Amino acid sequence: MKCTLCQVGTTEKGKATVTLERDGSIVLIKEVPAEVCTNCGHYYLSEEITRLVMEKGNEAIASGAELEVFKLQVA
Repeated sequence: MKCTLCQVGTTEKGKATVTLERDGSIVLIKEVPAEVCTNCGHYYLSEEITRLVMEKGNEAIASGAELEVFKLQVA
């Protein structure tokens, strides 16, 4: 797919690090499956992966984490 951000690159299957920030908490989720632009590095997540990332981020924030870093475990 053509990148909607840079309008130059195309995307390939890869991994991304997603940063979530809310109410003073920062959650870094590494090795997230994504479509990554070969030109600018912008990434696109599928609906299923987005749901999983948000679920894990919400869990970390609900547990009171100020900074949480982990690798996403996808079955």
